[in-house]
Amino acid sequence: MAGQRILFWPCNKQGAPMASHYKNIVILTGAGISAESGISTFRDSNGLWENHDVMEVASPQGFSANPSLVYRFYNERKKQLQSIEVKPNLAHEALVELQSKLPGNVTIVTQNVDDLHERSGSRDVIHMHGELLKSRCLKTEQIFKTLGDIDELSICECCQTPGNLRPHIVWFGEIPMFMNQIESLLHEADLFLSIGTSGQVYPASMFVQIAKLGNECKTVEVNVEETAVSWNFDEKVQGPAGETVPVIVENILKGHF
Repeated sequence: MAGQRILFWPCNKQGAPMASHYKNIVILTGAGISAESGISTFRDSNGLWENHDVMEVASPQGFSANPSLVYRFYNERKKQLQSIEVKPNLAHEALVELQSKLPGNVTIVTQNVDDLHERSGSRDVIHMHGELLKSRCLKTEQIFKTLGDIDELSICECCQTPGNLRPHIVWFGEIPMFMNQIESLLHEADLFLSIGTSGQVYPASMFVQIAKLGNECKTVEVNVEETAVSWNFDEKVQGPAGETVPVIVENILKGHF
């Protein structure tokens, strides 16, 4: 495959491929895996959305200053996610196969707020940046599945108060979710895969180093191009996730990776 590194694979004494020896795999996925499913970033080359700076639509300050704009931004993103054109791709499906066939543990940690991993059949996905199809009460912190639009007049299910719902999204300046759980999983990992993410945004930028602090953990970056943190990985596989991830999963399950 063009651009992909060729690996020499170990075999057992009979010459047959060895079964996978990994017990705890942690996989970080980013925008690159969803881009192949048609998910738009809603940002142009200048980092703007409809002439608005991203901080105006993705920060607590922006929400306080202009909630109607923020509601509209996320309502548009929800509509796109639920359109018939957007669906899981081969990379999502390959990770489902890995979870279902590997005897050990496979945990997916995603920076993405879409539901493509779940739609493809992956289980127990950790959404560190929240979920687009959910909303949260500003008063009680209760979380609700919300497929339709919300705005200043939407009535919260728990407190029955209009205007108390916000998108269940981690905005700039807020702490990502489930960090203690993620760090614990990384310390136990024997394989860490970073798929489709630049790895430059903290704290995800530290995941590869955290993984190396625990067990003897193999770290692999899968991306269409080198990133600022590529040097920190044991191996790099370049190419679109839809092409490279199915090959990697097949090799893991056969003990080739």
